[in-house]
Amino acid sequence: MADSDTLTRTREATALAVPWNVVVHDDPVNLMGYVTWVLMKIFGYDEKKAAILMLQVHQLGRSIVWTGQREKAEFYVQQLQAHQLQTTLEKAA
Repeated sequence: MADSDTLTRTREATALAVPWNVVVHDDPVNLMGYVTWVLMKIFGYDEKKAAILMLQVHQLGRSIVWTGQREKAEFYVQQLQAHQLQTTLEKAA
């Protein structure tokens, strides 16, 4: 029984360690300059990096703007949504 418990706990810990992506999606409402500004404000990105991510959103329909631990990713999703950006959270591939 002890071996089974160890195996289960190891799988749970591994699942929690999986990195998560914060994804911003294109929308017809927010202007490109605003999206750039929000990315700079929330993540501390410089204008060049924020503009590159914004263009991915605009041209590709989505951009992974940050990857890391789930708790921090959830915080970023909330921050982006508070600024009216369409944002989702997904497991990193």
